[in-house]
Amino acid sequence: MMGFFDRFKAKRDETAALYAAVVARARAPHWYVEGAAPDTIDGRFDMIAAVLAMVMLRLENDPAGAPAATHLAEAFVDDMDPQLREIGIGDLLVGKHVGRMMGMLGGRLGAYRDGIAAGDLKPALVRNLYRGAGPGDDALAHVERELLALRAAMAGLSVDRLIAGELA
Repeated sequence: MMGFFDRFKAKRDETAALYAAVVARARAPHWYVEGAAPDTIDGRFDMIAAVLAMVMLRLENDPAGAPAATHLAEAFVDDMDPQLREIGIGDLLVGKHVGRMMGMLGGRLGAYRDGIAAGDLKPALVRNLYRGAGPGDDALAHVERELLALRAAMAGLSVDRLIAGELA
């Protein structure tokens, strides 16, 4: 008999392939070379958050995707906790840092959602990915184009295919 927490963990495990695909996509060199995303701990976090936001926004547009979006956010927390410990954040502060990261992710979701609705992601990217210090026009256009291409590619995929880790 499966207990409550076992069912909860099983649901999160269903999105493991999707989360792995998000991280792999966010680590692609073009973001950091052509897109001039900072290749730092913060820059990599911001790039993962940008790709993750595109995926979560896609999932929230489909009623079948809402549970997967929740489990994907939980996978993000599960990934960030050991990452923080690895860079030396002590046990007493990890929860506070993870909470801040979740708040940052929520803010990015809203900013990218608004940017998509307005037809211009650039202001949200400058604020959230580049933390106010915008790169050159070509780099900014590259990141915007690639994120929107990812969004368009995912629009044609079923939630099941996304959960399986297929992003495009």
